[in-house]
Amino acid sequence: MNRQQLIEQIKIKKSFLSIGLDTDINKIPKHLLGFNDPVFEFNKQIIDATKNLCVSYKINTAFYECRGLAGWQSLIKTFNHLPKDIFSIADAKRGDIGNTSAMYAEAFFNKQSSDLNFNAVTVAPYMGADSVKPFLNYKDKWTILLALTSNDSSKDFQFLSSDGKQLFETVITKSQEWANEDNMMYVVGATKGKAFADIRKLAPNHFLLVPGVGAQGGSLADVCQYGMTKDCGLIVNSSRAIIYASNGEDFAEVAKKEAEKVQQEMEKELKAIGF
Repeated sequence: MNRQQLIEQIKIKKSFLSIGLDTDINKIPKHLLGFNDPVFEFNKQIIDATKNLCVSYKINTAFYECRGLAGWQSLIKTFNHLPKDIFSIADAKRGDIGNTSAMYAEAFFNKQSSDLNFNAVTVAPYMGADSVKPFLNYKDKWTILLALTSNDSSKDFQFLSSDGKQLFETVITKSQEWANEDNMMYVVGATKGKAFADIRKLAPNHFLLVPGVGAQGGSLADVCQYGMTKDCGLIVNSSRAIIYASNGEDFAEVAKKEAEKVQQEMEKELKAIGF
């Protein structure tokens, strides 16, 4: 999915919502445990209920990798169940150099090799260009760099200053030597509020993947006020607040209602900028 196709999906659905499938087998409704693959069944019902309300699903691969072969099988089946018009994100946070990074890219982008063919993957840029460029070698794929994350300890490193710039600012400016807004995004946590205004000075046209709305307490209004562009420029993710809104047999329907609430807020924000 290229940039224009993503923008078109936002227009069609009046939404820039990403739903995070951070599916923990210990948190899903108990009645699903009787299925052959409870995690996939949970994901399938969530997807079927919410696919018209979101433009993306973000699959946090750690929740699948921890379960070994069974987890990878759930991951592959979940990926294959995603609608073709959905922007798919492997939230893998990979970051290594040389052949290792190339193999990570192949794992998430090469369906012939791995049965996975995501539109995008999250990448940690700490090891520099060598850890990022193998992902950029794939045509019409997106690399999403961690820039300013929503966790409390992001301040341990991301705000450190060097030559008058904070580290997250250096990541954003330096990485634009490797790619542009057509194949690179940045992760910026919703809890960072007004920092979006500073980030937009450095990356005025890039899409931002924004976790932290919902369970982590980030404000959608603040994200839009300081981070939205004329093309929207945002993919805002919510995971727990939607997928775990109910632990009963009605979990998918309740998830749909929660997703509708977010989508309706997003529709208002898009109308406000004439999108």
